[in-house]
Amino acid sequence: MPSSLVTIEDIRRAAESLRGVAVRTPLTEVAELSRIAGFPVYLKHEQRQPTGAFKLRGAWNAVSRLAPDVRSRGVITYSSGNHGQALAYAAQRMGIRAVIVMPETTPAAKVDGVKKWGGEAVLVGTTSEHRYARAQEIAARDGLSIIPPFDHPDIIA
Repeated sequence: MPSSLVTIEDIRRAAESLRGVAVRTPLTEVAELSRIAGFPVYLKHEQRQPTGAFKLRGAWNAVSRLAPDVRSRGVITYSSGNHGQALAYAAQRMGIRAVIVMPETTPAAKVDGVKKWGGEAVLVGTTSEHRYARAQEIAARDGLSIIPPFDHPDIIA
């Protein structure tokens, strides 16, 4: 039985796929927090990514790992924000369709962020269960690959 754990090779492969896509963001030590903690505390400036968050790394890796014929049909996720924007960005860069299922209560800025990167925002319900169920329906109907927002080896790597 294959392992579901993320290996160092998975991480190296992901890092290689991100060259030219993700920004190598700096670390800044927060002196006051370091003093309080008794050890160095750093902030990583992931807001410098094209989509404004670290989620770009996982979304890109997951989409790039799909077989070309599968990837060409498009992707879908159920996310209320940063992962959805990251997936829309990755899909736009790869020239494929991205559908982002978001709650009806999503702030306009998050919906606009998805649309900015060419994603299709579908607003439904208010819970994760609503989003997940709708994403499954659309994926089955349109032949899209579901890219989860977390808890998937390609996202984690």
